[in-house]
Amino acid sequence: MYSTTDFKNGLKIELDGKPYEIIQHQHHKPGKGGAVMRTKLRQLMTGQVIDKTFRSGEKVKKPDMSHQDMQFLYKDGEDFVFMNLEDYDQLHVPTDAVGDKGGYIKEGDTVKVLLYNGQLIGVDLPASVILEVAETDPGIQGDRVSGATKPAVLETGKNVLVPLFINVGDKVKIDTRSNDYLGRE
Repeated sequence: MYSTTDFKNGLKIELDGKPYEIIQHQHHKPGKGGAVMRTKLRQLMTGQVIDKTFRSGEKVKKPDMSHQDMQFLYKDGEDFVFMNLEDYDQLHVPTDAVGDKGGYIKEGDTVKVLLYNGQLIGVDLPASVILEVAETDPGIQGDRVSGATKPAVLETGKNVLVPLFINVGDKVKIDTRSNDYLGRE
């Protein structure tokens, strides 16, 4: 059990049988009455954000969560197939559980997954990944200063904006949080 004094950004708690992550918290002491903790919570299974106020000293449950390294094997229709590296069990995961992060994972990559009661609810990626450009318009030499961009499709099928001088086959570094181009490798 967690008390409101344990709250910090990123802490995972359980409310009404669902896992939440604290995005923001603020201790508030009104003129009269007891102190309260105002929080902004994101439900980990759906991504929904809610505001919730807790009385000072109130207790909340700690969720049954674990992180585990798994290898992405392949995409089976709409499912991602991950393999547990310890016992080699395969786990079929719907695309909506992986979300937009699936566009940064290529076959054979090892990623950290978040499990809640044995069910995969999220994927933790590094801050940036290096992927090859599969499709884009031909590069324009000499146009490196203008900051203009063009659309490109990466080897995983993810669409990103890259500078005009990038060609098919170039390896680019992409920020997984903002989908921004960071550089060429």
